[in-house]
Amino acid sequence: MTKSFGAMSIAQLSVLIQNGAADPVEVTEAVLEGIKAHPDQSIFTELLAERALEEAKASSARLKAGRSRGLLEGIPVAWKDLFDIKGRATTAGSKVLRDAPVAEDDAAVVTALAQAGMVAVGCTNMSEFAFSGLGINPHYGTPHNPRGKDEPRIPGGSSSGAGAAVAAGLVPVAIGTDTGGSVRIPAAFNGLVGYKATRGRYPMGGVFPLARSLDSLGPLCRTVQDTVWVDAAMRGLTAAPTITPSSLRELDLVIPDNVVFDGAEAGVVAAFEQSVEWLIAEGASVTRVTIPAFDEILALMGKYGSLVTAEAFALHRERLAGPEADQMDHRVVQRTRLGQTITMPDYIAIIEARERLIAEVNRMVGDSIIAYPSVAHVAPPIAALEANDDLFFATNGKTLRNTMLGNFLDWCGVSIPCGTGDADMPVGLLLSATAGRDEALLAASLSAEAVITGDSV
Repeated sequence: MTKSFGAMSIAQLSVLIQNGAADPVEVTEAVLEGIKAHPDQSIFTELLAERALEEAKASSARLKAGRSRGLLEGIPVAWKDLFDIKGRATTAGSKVLRDAPVAEDDAAVVTALAQAGMVAVGCTNMSEFAFSGLGINPHYGTPHNPRGKDEPRIPGGSSSGAGAAVAAGLVPVAIGTDTGGSVRIPAAFNGLVGYKATRGRYPMGGVFPLARSLDSLGPLCRTVQDTVWVDAAMRGLTAAPTITPSSLRELDLVIPDNVVFDGAEAGVVAAFEQSVEWLIAEGASVTRVTIPAFDEILALMGKYGSLVTAEAFALHRERLAGPEADQMDHRVVQRTRLGQTITMPDYIAIIEARERLIAEVNRMVGDSIIAYPSVAHVAPPIAALEANDDLFFATNGKTLRNTMLGNFLDWCGVSIPCGTGDADMPVGLLLSATAGRDEALLAASLSAEAVITGDSV
């Protein structure tokens, strides 16, 4: 029977590796075996077995020589298939890139985690070109949400395979991207911690883009503490900064009362409100306010179209005008082509409004932490979404709504599991902070996680 190293937190597995109870080669072999044996073969698009074993052997040698690179030494990591891995084509979830030139180098953050001693075991599936919050992919298959018990449910996107890989216990951490919610949504749907860093916190070299003014990165893992360690390594730090839980008596939460609860499932609201009650009982202060920018963002999208659609169309316009469009997911094509109607004056109007709204909201919330449900509903079944395009687009919009507000306002955010809703599916509580306040957000998230999940940090 394969040892479940992938089902451990980074902290748990690191203890075993550092004290010699588990060797990186043994861990890597078990993880690769577990992935190959798993019934859902759509989670990964490719295993990096040869590379992984080479990295594991090097890690093992360092440990035996007393030259450990730190807490992440020998820890397996999976990469969303839009990070360049040297020697392979980066598909970005699309079959039109299968025969693209192979990457000459690793993406910058792949190099950073390798330098921290982590072992790259494979590339995970995703929504094609990262352009959906649902995770459905007609080319490589749609990973099933491992938490679904009644029928196959979506994993969330676009980092679908990343979320499913961690939730299924195949790897302790997977790295995704987040342009409108693509880390926080699969984290919420799969009962994981998902961290969207402030845009620009990590180097973006070698990452296939969707919308450069919105793209950000982050890990999906089991605990906020794991997130803190991976974040430091992704920034190239040789030692993790000291981020400790902040005092809950100093935690000032702002909960919006507009937009984010519209149409929310009762189970989602109940799980969120219960978590808020627990935080208040431990000393947190809560202010419920209307954030006018939320309504204005939706109005801007209705008037001009969305920023992500404009930039995605600019990126793919030649592809959409040629034969490759016929090989793409028709829903991705349809949604991307909407960007053709967004004129340059429209785009400039969106950018100018964005700058103004960011400044207004920053003044309004200050150093407070913003809290609301990561997604207004739990992960829905796959079958109906695949069969009905209208339902697909409507659900995609609702799924992305809460998280995309943070991308537009340039926030950082952490989704923390906070219970279950309909069909006993996970619910996520989203904590966010204004741009650049990642350390404060992570410290608050460490404290909140301990109360919400009942685990010590």
